[in-house]
Amino acid sequence: MSTINNIGASDSVHNVVNNPVYKSAATDTSVSGRSRSGDSVEISAVSQFLQTLQANPIREDKVASIRAQIAAGTYETPEKLDAAANNLLDELK
Repeated sequence: MSTINNIGASDSVHNVVNNPVYKSAATDTSVSGRSRSGDSVEISAVSQFLQTLQANPIREDKVASIRAQIAAGTYETPEKLDAAANNLLDELK
């Protein structure tokens, strides 16, 4: 079997876990004194992720700058690699 981007037949498949978040509206008491049960809303993890992406717009100018640096071969510098390695080590502590 062929490989694409280092993905071959030996790689395992990861299951996507979808844990919805359940929220219900507060119980409403009408003027007549009868109470209605609240409505409930289900927001899946995928939906929450999409909302996060929509709330954080893509910085097109920064993406264009990085793409140009990658094309020119100047994006990965020893200083940037050292900084990335240090940040990774700090997160692992």
